[in-house]
Amino acid sequence: MAYSYRTLTDTLSRGGIDEPSLEASLLLERFVGISHAILMTERDRLFDSPELEAAITRRFSREPLQYILGEWEFMGCPFTVSPDCLIPRPDTEILVETAIRTLHRNAHVVDLCTGSGCIAVSTLVHRPDVTADALELYPKTLALATENATRNGVSDRFTPIRADLLDGGVSALTPLAPYDAILSNPPYIPTAVVAGLSPEVHREPVAALDGGEDGLTFYRAILKDYAPMVKPGGYILLEMGYDQADALRELAAEYLPYATLEILRDLGGNDRVTMITLPDA
Repeated sequence: MAYSYRTLTDTLSRGGIDEPSLEASLLLERFVGISHAILMTERDRLFDSPELEAAITRRFSREPLQYILGEWEFMGCPFTVSPDCLIPRPDTEILVETAIRTLHRNAHVVDLCTGSGCIAVSTLVHRPDVTADALELYPKTLALATENATRNGVSDRFTPIRADLLDGGVSALTPLAPYDAILSNPPYIPTAVVAGLSPEVHREPVAALDGGEDGLTFYRAILKDYAPMVKPGGYILLEMGYDQADALRELAAEYLPYATLEILRDLGGNDRVTMITLPDA
C-alpha cells in the first residue's frame, strides 16, 4: 500500500497513535529516505515501500517508534536503541544538563544503571574534560552503551563496567573510586504500578522500570552503599518519579544526614531530579 505524509498521518491517528504527524514524518524519512523539508512541501506524494509497510505494522502492534527506527536523539546526540535498553526520554535531560553545568573541571563520574549510556555519553560529549565509568548488569545493554560511546566519539573517556548495582557493584567500582559525582536514572516504578503502564512501555525492559515494592530499592542501595565513593563536596544526581520527592528526602536524611538536597523540576513542572550534595571534608 502506498502512503503520503497526509494519509499516513491519518492512518496513524485512526490507530490511536498520540503524535501521528510527527511519527509519519519520522517513518517516511527513515524508510523511504525523503527529507523532512521535501516532505513538508509534497504532503500528498505517494510512497510505496515494503520496509515502510512493515514498520507501520510493527507500530500498530504498539512497538515503540524508537525501536522501529533503531535510534533516537538525546541531548542533541544520536543513540542506537533496542529492546535491550530503556528509551532515552527528554525528562532525563534535566539531570544531564545539571551535570554539564555543575561538574568540576576534569571530573570523574559514575553512571549507575547506564542502559543506553545516554546519561554518561551525552555528559562526556558536552564536557570533553570529564571521564565516566558506566555500570550495567545486562551484557547486551552494556554493549549498546559502549556502541553509543563509540558512535558519539567519547569511547576513550567511557569505561563500561558489568556488575549488579544491588549485588557486587560496590566491589567492582571501588578500585575506580573516588568519584566527583554519581549520576543515575535507576528503576523507580513500584512493582504494582508497572502492570498498568502503556502498551509501548511494556515493550521496554521491565528490569529498567521496576524499582521494587515501593519503587525505592535502587535509591536505598545508592545512598547507603555508593555514596561513600563520592568525594567530599561531590554530589549525587538521581532521576525520580514525580511523586517521590518526599521519599528521597527521607532516605537522604537517613543515610546522608549532613548532606543538602535540592529537587529539580522538569519542563512540565513535575519534580524530576534529586541533587544531593555531600558536605566538604
